[in-house]
Amino acid sequence: MKAIWLTLALGVTLAGMNNAHARDKTPAPASSTSPSSDDPFLWLEDIRGTRSMDWVKKENAVTTRQFVDNAEFTRTRDGILEVLDSDARIPYVSRMGSHLYNFWRDRTHPRGIWRRTTLAEYRKAEPKWEVLLDIDALNKAEGKRWVFKGVQCLKPAFERCLISLSPDGGDAVAVREFNIPHKSFVKNGFELPVAKTETGWIDDNAIYVGTDFGPGSMTESSYPRIVKEWKRGTPLSAATTVYEGKPSDLAISAYHDRTPGYERDFVSVAKDFYHSELYQRSGGTLIRVEVPTDANADAHREWLLVQTRSPWTVGGTTYPAGALLATRFDHFMAGQHHFTVLFEPDAHTSLDSYAWTKNHLIINLMDDVKSRLEVLTPPQMATADGSWRRAAMPGAPAMSTISVLDTDPDHSDEYWLNVSGFLTPSSLERGMLDSVAAETIKQEPAFFDASRFTVSQHFVKSKDGTRVPYFEIAPKDMKPDGSNRTLLYGYGGFEVSLQSHYSGSIGRAWLERGGVYVVANIRGGGEYGPQWHQAALKANRPRAYEDFAAVAEDLAKRGVTSAQHLGAEGGSNGGLLMGNMLTMYPQLFGAIACEVPLLDMKRYTHLSAGASWMAEYGNPDTTDWNFIKTFSPYQNVKKNGDYPPVLFYTTTSDDRVGPVQARKMAAKMQAMGLPNVWFYENLEGGHGAGADNKQSAHMHAMAYDFLWDQLK
Repeated sequence: MKAIWLTLALGVTLAGMNNAHARDKTPAPASSTSPSSDDPFLWLEDIRGTRSMDWVKKENAVTTRQFVDNAEFTRTRDGILEVLDSDARIPYVSRMGSHLYNFWRDRTHPRGIWRRTTLAEYRKAEPKWEVLLDIDALNKAEGKRWVFKGVQCLKPAFERCLISLSPDGGDAVAVREFNIPHKSFVKNGFELPVAKTETGWIDDNAIYVGTDFGPGSMTESSYPRIVKEWKRGTPLSAATTVYEGKPSDLAISAYHDRTPGYERDFVSVAKDFYHSELYQRSGGTLIRVEVPTDANADAHREWLLVQTRSPWTVGGTTYPAGALLATRFDHFMAGQHHFTVLFEPDAHTSLDSYAWTKNHLIINLMDDVKSRLEVLTPPQMATADGSWRRAAMPGAPAMSTISVLDTDPDHSDEYWLNVSGFLTPSSLERGMLDSVAAETIKQEPAFFDASRFTVSQHFVKSKDGTRVPYFEIAPKDMKPDGSNRTLLYGYGGFEVSLQSHYSGSIGRAWLERGGVYVVANIRGGGEYGPQWHQAALKANRPRAYEDFAAVAEDLAKRGVTSAQHLGAEGGSNGGLLMGNMLTMYPQLFGAIACEVPLLDMKRYTHLSAGASWMAEYGNPDTTDWNFIKTFSPYQNVKKNGDYPPVLFYTTTSDDRVGPVQARKMAAKMQAMGLPNVWFYENLEGGHGAGADNKQSAHMHAMAYDFLWDQLK
């Protein structure tokens, strides 16, 4: 159920997380606003227009001369690229049947190879891989620049797959059916042209598909409005409509659960980003799964799990927001609404995620943004009184993050864990619940000398008294004299939690230079569950900005840094955060890097996929503008403002946020005569800003070098 949300979300991008979804091919502005309005830069919304691209090329040349054409940039970029291309990185895998699958990019394969191996082979220091699809070879053969965007394979044989390929790294993809034994695309198989498409296998000869079927078939948010069942050997035009949503809906999707003995079909109707309706499809009839529209419902085998976002009273009991509840699916559909509480949040603890194995449920909790795992066992495997059994799993080291990467719920209690910390290279562990303890299968090397640094967690009171945590990675010999160049990263939206993670790029490009790196866990994120997120929704959005500013002020108060040495960085929703730091709190920062950002909140709903985020920000075409205008950087920048140097960077192919907001903000500030306003736009890469490791290294290095230079 969560897969579609990962592709729709704004996302945490580029240097902050550094590991960290028809298209604007016809780039006319989406609304009727004309260039004669009070916005003189609407012409930059013509994404691939000659005038717009001439402006982009000119700005790229200026920024390149200033920050790229020098030996320091080359050293930074090459150091990052060495990390991204390293053969010593962990080749993360997912299990499908008897094989482990991996997608891999390196210097030899810049666009990547999709490959597989066995567990016995994977345990070796240098496994032998069976290459299934070489994207670089495919591009050479077809004269394309495809970017691999994922694969869905039909279980239990896992021989037929639907492969998604983006022409430029954006969210819109072409979908092709692939035969693993033959290592080739299926002639006359399932194939869809480039669009924002959702697909899923039903059986060997049918799939669910939501795509651009023609005029009116996409939502106002640019995602599928109609989902159909498409049978092999028939034209797409003959596909049978399963559900047709409204233009105002966010997205419509369907999927088939092939779990043996529990085969079921579902249709998901996303009304907005946080409200959806789930239906079971049975014999051509859709039956509503009657959970709150703001809750996440997940059917697995005989169980229904419900994760609440707001208090829910059902069956005579009120369950709090942020809880995880369980009941038997068939009982619930029959009207029996008694739940077992598997998790209930408190002031310090929230639910991060969960994963099923064959006989157990692993839940991943955050205690003040630090990981803790528990194993829950359903009644049929547990105590005689019918309750769920609960046991702790070994936790992560201090100041680290542990996450469940993969399980094999149809066949075993196998689990794969990733353990990472700011100064601890990631390790990949595998175990079998109730039988085999977790063992380290792969260990990432150290890409910088972590012994020189220390990690600490701090808390600061925001403007309204809310206690806000942040992590600090600093040299052990740091002097609290306010002179340390410090980079403060944040996001603060869409329930996204910023947890500790190892980044060789940040280590090499920032820490080893002597810099301090700080991650702020501000409201709007998911660090303390739904309430932490909802505290910064719509009219309350400025709470996130107050939190970030409070962290900046605390860093200065503690002597870690001072305004002239403090830089800020964020992308996507974090780019909106940066825009508001620039316009609301310019006195706190010496430089700002603003990546693939939202900035023009007056027109964001008419640009790319912007309409999908109204549940987060509000609708500027209504009275919501009365509060949205208070945090719209494009409208709030002033000609006489005293702003720190700023670098805006984006990509032409970003079909999620789009490049035009960064373009317009840079152009407007430059036209005001404001100094030190820089802009760069990569052609490829979509919302991630890099279609391969070299492009990603270039963008990372440019941001780090810009900030390092400005904060001296």
